[in-house]
Amino acid sequence: MALAILQARMSSTRLPGKVMKDLLGEPMIGRQIERVRRARSLSGLVVATSTGAEDDGLADWCASAGVDVFRGALDDVLSRFLGALEMKGWPDQVVRLTADCPLADPELIDRAVGEHIATAADYTHVQGRWTFPKGLDVEVCRTAVLRAVGQEATGPDREHVTRFIYTHPERFKVHAIHRDPPLRYRWTVDTAEDFAFVQAVYADLYPSNPAFTSQDILDWQERHPDRVLVNADT
Repeated sequence: MALAILQARMSSTRLPGKVMKDLLGEPMIGRQIERVRRARSLSGLVVATSTGAEDDGLADWCASAGVDVFRGALDDVLSRFLGALEMKGWPDQVVRLTADCPLADPELIDRAVGEHIATAADYTHVQGRWTFPKGLDVEVCRTAVLRAVGQEATGPDREHVTRFIYTHPERFKVHAIHRDPPLRYRWTVDTAEDFAFVQAVYADLYPSNPAFTSQDILDWQERHPDRVLVNADT
C-alpha cells in the first residue's frame, strides 16, 4: 500500500484556477480524486497545496469534501510532500500525482505501485518517453528516499519533488514502465483546449458509467477522431 499525494494549486499560469473548474457539477480536482480512489493499492490520499491566499478556496473545498489537505510553501513542493507524509505518519511508499489529470487511471496506479514494490525500486514512473497518454502520470517513491533527498535538494529540485532522484540514476534504483505500442495522446489539462476535450469525454461517458476506463476513452476517441489531442512530448 502507498499514500497518494495530489499536488494542486490555483495559480496555474496557462489556465488559472483549472483545478476548481466545473466538470459535470464537481470541481475538476474532485473528479480526479473520485478516479484515484478506485486504486486498490492506496492507503489514503492527501491534497498538497500552498499556504497562499489564492489556495484558500481549494483548501476549503477539500475540508468540505472530507479530503485530507496539507498546506505548505508554494514553490517548495518537496517540503509540502514531506509535510504531508509526516502528517500521515511516514508511510513506506508515496504516490505522486498532479491535479491536472482528471482522466487518471486507477489500474495504472495499481500497476505502478505493484511493480515498484516487486522490483524493490527507489523510484518508479510511467512518464519515460511518454508512451502512455500524457495525463496518466504516476510516480511512486520510497518515503525514506524522499526524506533523504529533502536534506540535499535545492532550487528546481525542490519545486519538482522527484527531479533529484531521476537526474541521479547512479544513486537510486529507478524503474520505468512503458507501453507498447505507445499512445501519444494528450489527456492532461493545461489549456482551455485540453479542458474542452476532458469535458467532452466526461459528458459522453460519465453519466452511463462513472468508472469509465482508459480503454473506454480510447474507444471514444475512435468515434470522435476530430476531438483527439496529440501530445507534443515524445
